[in-house]
Amino acid sequence: MMTEDNPSLLIVDDDEVLCQVLQRALQKREFDVRVAHSQQQALQLAQQQIPEFAIVDLRIDRDSGLNVIKDLHALNADMRIVVLTGYASISTAVEAIKLGAIHYLTKPAGIDEILQAFYHDEGNADVELQARPMSAKRMEWEHLQKVLSDHGGNISAAARAMGMHRRTLQRKLAKKPVRE
Repeated sequence: MMTEDNPSLLIVDDDEVLCQVLQRALQKREFDVRVAHSQQQALQLAQQQIPEFAIVDLRIDRDSGLNVIKDLHALNADMRIVVLTGYASISTAVEAIKLGAIHYLTKPAGIDEILQAFYHDEGNADVELQARPMSAKRMEWEHLQKVLSDHGGNISAAARAMGMHRRTLQRKLAKKPVRE
């Protein structure tokens, strides 16, 4: 049962099934959950009722979750924003934190992991360091993400900067990133 005392939470993701699963799990934990499937819808919902918490995907159809983080943080600098993405990269993690996110998780993440991320205020010096360097494919993915970020998410400008065709870059970005 939802009351006015329940913490408000906004989920911003274009994956409707994932949103339903998260919404049900968070409502069971007594959150007042609202869901948006686009940047515009997220901003409208957040302006109606500024949430205390937000879960934001990095890719929301053609929108960038980084813009959503920026907009939400502008509405309330104290909002606890966690990024949940299947397209993780170093550059987007750094930018998300700079824009106001408090944590950055890769999909799939469990509900307990997400909830812990909301309250994880300090860094962890005990995080395990990688035993070997990134693979060439992962380094390429990271480079593409960095150049794209440097050009404000503009695929055409990033492709020009890298000397490749826009469609080639779009194809490379559409693939899931390799883990290593």
